[in-house]
Amino acid sequence: MSLTQEKETATPGAVRKTRVLTLMVVASNVIGNVMLSLGMHHVGRIVSASPGDYMRAFSDPWIVVGVCILVIWMASDLALLSAADLTFVLPVTASAYVLIALTGHFVLHDRISSTRWFGIMIITLGVILAEETPARTTKGPPEHLL
Repeated sequence: MSLTQEKETATPGAVRKTRVLTLMVVASNVIGNVMLSLGMHHVGRIVSASPGDYMRAFSDPWIVVGVCILVIWMASDLALLSAADLTFVLPVTASAYVLIALTGHFVLHDRISSTRWFGIMIITLGVILAEETPARTTKGPPEHLL
């Protein structure tokens, strides 16, 4: 069943909710992880088991904001998982990996090998294929599936 067929069987509100939650999951994942990376570039490398080093990292504003945004990511991911199947959610939200790689390349100036670009293209193809499937293939609320 394609996304068009899903629209015909699902209520417009449910389709809209799934799309908004998917966008929230992807955007908060990308932004939160980029903020963490910026913070860790600022803090420097931590290779010790000393809690003090990690407390110093958690005092960096970039990291604090990144963690807060990742809390939003987790809440929106939970909400999306309550509205859609895991087999839909994980492949579709994998687009965050592509966006993180692109942001890392263009904003953080990370070097990306041709092999990694090829992997990014494969992930993108998988996201497109998963997006064309229905968000929920089971009947009834998730709690009745067990």
